[in-house]
Amino acid sequence: MYEYFKGKLVFKAPTHVIIEVGGIGYYVHISLTTYSQIKDQEECKLFISFQVREDSQTLFGFATEGERHLFHHLISVSGIGPNTGRMMLSSITPEEIQQAIVAGQVNVIQKIKGIGPKTAQRVILELQDKLKKQGPDALIPLVLSKPTSSEEALSALVMLGFPKPQAEKALQAILIAEPDLSVEQLIKAALKRL
Repeated sequence: MYEYFKGKLVFKAPTHVIIEVGGIGYYVHISLTTYSQIKDQEECKLFISFQVREDSQTLFGFATEGERHLFHHLISVSGIGPNTGRMMLSSITPEEIQQAIVAGQVNVIQKIKGIGPKTAQRVILELQDKLKKQGPDALIPLVLSKPTSSEEALSALVMLGFPKPQAEKALQAILIAEPDLSVEQLIKAALKRL
C-alpha cells in the first residue's frame, strides 16, 4: 500500500520514529540498523512495510529497500511475526543475517533474542534457496531502468483493453515507418490502426 514516506523526523528513538509527511505524523517502527542510519538526519526517506493484523495496523520503516526486502522474507517464515523480524534486523545487520542464512549458520541465527534452535533451522530451511537464487546483491537496491517509449505505449494500449499481441504488432509497424515518435504520438498512431 505504501512504498515509502519522505518527510521530517519529528521524533527519533531506537525503536520508532514519528515522521511528518504532508502535515500528518506517522508512528513508524524501525530496527536499530535503520536507527543508526537516520539518527543524525532531520529529514529522511523510509521504505514502508504496512502490516495488518486482526487487532492492529502497524507501519514498519527501513532506511534501505534491501532491509525491507529481507524483512518481508523473514516474516514469511511461519513463527516469525513483524516484531520478531524487526528484532532480528536490530540484533545483527541485514548482510550478516543473509550471509548466515545462505551459509546455513544456525548458531548465528540462534544467538538472536527470541529465536530458538527450531526457529533458526526453519528460517534457514525456508529462506536459504530463495536468498541463494537472489545472489549476494539481493540487499542492494535495484536501479529501475526507464521504460522505452514503445514499452510505455504498449502498456497504455493494454490498459485501454487492446490485446497485447495486436498492440505490439501495430507499434512495430509504426516504429519501422517512424522510429522517433513520442509516447503520445505512438499511442495515437496505434489507436488509428487498431
